[in-house]
Amino acid sequence: MITAEHIDNLQREFAALITSTWIHVEVASQRLRLLQQDKVVVDYPVSTATRGVGCEQDSYKTPYGAHRIARCIGAGRASGEIFVARRPIGKIASIKQQAVSADEDLILSRILWLKGLQRGINQGAGVDSYERYIYIHGTQDEGLLGTLASHGCVRMANQDVIDLFEHVTVGTFVYIAA
Repeated sequence: MITAEHIDNLQREFAALITSTWIHVEVASQRLRLLQQDKVVVDYPVSTATRGVGCEQDSYKTPYGAHRIARCIGAGRASGEIFVARRPIGKIASIKQQAVSADEDLILSRILWLKGLQRGINQGAGVDSYERYIYIHGTQDEGLLGTLASHGCVRMANQDVIDLFEHVTVGTFVYIAA
């Protein structure tokens, strides 16, 4: 569970980078929290990588540390719409509410593309979150939310990512806590 002390520490450590509205992803609890200043506004279940946490290229792990939203993609698109190469293809995915993994790892509804802010950790050669195409996005595997299930991205329920999308902008600070 995110504590007031943890929030205070992040606000001190990243004072120059943190935005008034920001996102905290807690891998241990599989939760994404939208904060305004130091107050949690909304708390969502998520799925991070089945392979755990790590920043290495081709690791299929969720990168940790300080990020910002570099691009917001999908405004006005339908819930469950499939994106390929960050472009909507005009098809709606079948959403699975049971705890079974689909055959493919689809990117649905909205994309919040993350850029690492810590050189050598999640930014730069061999560890770059942006070049790894790390997103917060909707998933067809909603029944797996709350468990490790992704290939590195942060997966959300489609209605949740649509809601989150409405509260953030390019530049919003994101912290992924290992």
